Amino acid sequence: MQLRKSDEGFTLIELLISIAILGIIAFPLGNAVISYLHNTDATVARLGESHDAQIAAAYFAQDIESLGVRNWTSGSYDAATKTFLLQQSVEVPQGGVPVSYNSGLYPCGAAGTPDALLRIAWDDFSAGGATPTPPPQIRVAYVVELTATETQLHRITCTSSAPLTPTSDVVIVHHLDPAHLPVVTCLTSTGSTSCTGTGTAVPQYLSLPLTIKDSADTDPLYIVTLTGQRRQT
Repeated sequence: MQLRKSDEGFTLIELLISIAILGIIAFPLGNAVISYLHNTDATVARLGESHDAQIAAAYFAQDIESLGVRNWTSGSYDAATKTFLLQQSVEVPQGGVPVSYNSGLYPCGAAGTPDALLRIAWDDFSAGGATPTPPPQIRVAYVVELTATETQLHRITCTSSAPLTPTSDVVIVHHLDPAHLPVVTCLTSTGSTSCTGTGTAVPQYLSLPLTIKDSADTDPLYIVTLTGQRRQT
């Protein structure tokens, strides 16, 4: 017996209906995929910005808490508090004078390091011994450095014994907005906004506003203000 082949198949109407149904399904599905990919990029960018802000805030708050270099001359001893008064401990650009890595009160940075937007210093008092001696100073410089693709905020650490040989250089923010570079604000316990005071006029509070943007420049600017309060007396 010879089997007969069926001539049955799709009719034109069935084919048109199938194409219409596929279109109805594919359109929202495609939108969902595109939306997912777009939101994923935005989420990753925002997480990167938030991570930088958190790291910078942690470093900044800790540094400002430690702020304070004592004046170890005998005339600066405060008998009431039994401590040596603080000398100028903050350096910021002012009057057109930059904070160069190899000049100022607290040089810090290797050759070629850009000018700092903020440089601070502190020492740790040791009560041991009949005559206190000046311990080594810790110096920290916040520096903006430009690369081919990033405007970075670096935290450079030095000691007074080797100020031009940093002990660390950490990128704490990877994508600063170059159109909004940060400017430090200071506030003393007496209400003055001077950053360069001595004694009780050494700033009690410092703030550093940061404007961060994602690497693809597709997300709105991420604006955060770092703040810190001096604990040294």
